[in-house]
Amino acid sequence: MRLQKATRCALFAVLELAQDPERQVSAADIAEKYDLSANHLAKVLRDLARAGLVESMRGAGGGYRFSGNAKRITLFEIVDMFEDVSGGGRPEAGDASDIGRALGRVTTEIDQIAVSTLKSITLTTLLKLMHRDAARAAVSDPVATLSA
Repeated sequence: MRLQKATRCALFAVLELAQDPERQVSAADIAEKYDLSANHLAKVLRDLARAGLVESMRGAGGGYRFSGNAKRITLFEIVDMFEDVSGGGRPEAGDASDIGRALGRVTTEIDQIAVSTLKSITLTTLLKLMHRDAARAAVSDPVATLSA
């Protein structure tokens, strides 16, 4: 599944902020860390704030803070804000043919599996997986971890 830029920005931002919900992080810091467009990220953060997933803090030392429930929010909820995951879409040339219908059934099934997977993974689950992978990498190659 290929995600749009806005979706990737949202996932990076939400996961970065959900790691430590008490910490405030500026949009510029998130953009720099993940090599994202600061302007594009700012628009995405406004959408996330309207959805109640992040909170904007103004003033000196301001930034954004995670305000959702990482144990309940799934990747699907974030992806669904920025992607058309309904699997529908406009008919395309060839869809009415036998091959087109067969391909349509396969791609519909792929979409359903992707949606089910995204619905099954909470932010907490993904963050735990990320930390576990980082710990494994540190154990398997401590010299690379120290130099990073």
